[in-house]
Amino acid sequence: MIDLYTWQTPNGEKPVLMLEECGLDYRLRMIDISAGEQKTPDFLAINPNGKIPALVDDEGGQGHTVFESGAILVYLAEKTGKFLPAAGPARHETLQWTFFQVGGTGPMLGQWHHFDAAAPERIPYAVERYRKESLRLLGVLDDRLKDREWLAGDYSIADIINFGWVRSGLSGLKDAGARDLSALMAWTERVGSRPAVKRAIEKLDVAKRDKSG
Repeated sequence: MIDLYTWQTPNGEKPVLMLEECGLDYRLRMIDISAGEQKTPDFLAINPNGKIPALVDDEGGQGHTVFESGAILVYLAEKTGKFLPAAGPARHETLQWTFFQVGGTGPMLGQWHHFDAAAPERIPYAVERYRKESLRLLGVLDDRLKDREWLAGDYSIADIINFGWVRSGLSGLKDAGARDLSALMAWTERVGSRPAVKRAIEKLDVAKRDKSG
């Protein structure tokens, strides 16, 4: 059985989407990051970086642990043989758009949101810097999707990992130019209409309500 330690954030939902798409059995272990549960000794024993998500796969009694959302998606893809080509150019193409999110849209949109809405002091330079870079990265994805259905060949971990942050960015930056990214918006609708994605989001909604209770 797989135990997934997560919360309802763009990073936290990625492995839930993947687990649902793969049809794997798992337990959601909700870690309330607003209450600091990611910094408790029990969780730090799973992920010493003190961040969600993290996964423990007890299949075969091994208790294999994986943290970092990109690593989790690659692990699940290799475990199931789904959503990541096994070798060659198609695999590399999928991985490059996967890690485009890990090193690009996630960090930049996260910083924009922090400086725009959460920082104790508003710093216009920081807000503008991260807003512009976030829009640029969303534009790269929009250009990529103008002549294709998915980011890398067939539907893959590249689409799964980008979905949550793109959805957040399109919403938060709609008045700053994101509403013009029509190809990216259409892609978000395609991903969001998948039954596994709907199940994942609903399960996270319910689990967070139950946890907050």
